[in-house]
Amino acid sequence: MMKRKIDIAKGQAALCAYVESFGSGEAFEVATINDAVRYTLEEFADRYPGRSVEIRVPWIGAIQAIEGPSHKRGTPPNVVELDGKTWLNLVLTGETGGGNVSSSGSRADLSSYFPLPNVLGL
Repeated sequence: MMKRKIDIAKGQAALCAYVESFGSGEAFEVATINDAVRYTLEEFADRYPGRSVEIRVPWIGAIQAIEGPSHKRGTPPNVVELDGKTWLNLVLTGETGGGNVSSSGSRADLSSYFPLPNVLGL
């Protein structure tokens, strides 16, 4: 289990706010999206511990997860990079919502991990 940097209740509240206004056209505060992304990144790493894949959401956060061969230095061989809204769409629906996902490496296909069940804590 990894040490969390964001409070679970705060992260779930941010994710719920994102879900409740999804598709309404309502603008989100950057802080709300950032909290939701950080919470779900930490939740993913907690559920799928390991160091074989690095998931990057630039300017918001990055984690290493999934069991398998790990790397110690330099650029990891298995990297997935995407923006915050695309990450949240994957977590909640298993779909990218039209967002771009950049991936490299033989272990970078994460489709079997999404959507994350019970991520809202309900």
